[in-house]
Amino acid sequence: MQIQYNISNIGEEDQRIVERLDDLFNSNLSRFTEKITRLEVHLSDENSHKEGQNDKRCMLEARIAGVSPIAVTSQASSFDEASKIASGKLKNKLDTIFDKLKN
Repeated sequence: MQIQYNISNIGEEDQRIVERLDDLFNSNLSRFTEKITRLEVHLSDENSHKEGQNDKRCMLEARIAGVSPIAVTSQASSFDEASKIASGKLKNKLDTIFDKLKN
């Protein structure tokens, strides 16, 4: 599974975030690594440099051969939390899709 990051309005912390999120996505979506050709991760800070509650946004888009792309979005007070929530949502959607494909 190839992971592609699209990051905007984050600042200097993006490399540390990418390293942590690689581990998160590879562990949470490990069951699907053979089926997902590419995972696009879009991270943005909705308020840019201002402080705000739930202003960190993570959108995940999974590309799967033979299936339309699947996207989920989550917002939280940190990129780690938003990514964890989005990862859980994506995992649930993938479970549903692959269960339907089996039947």
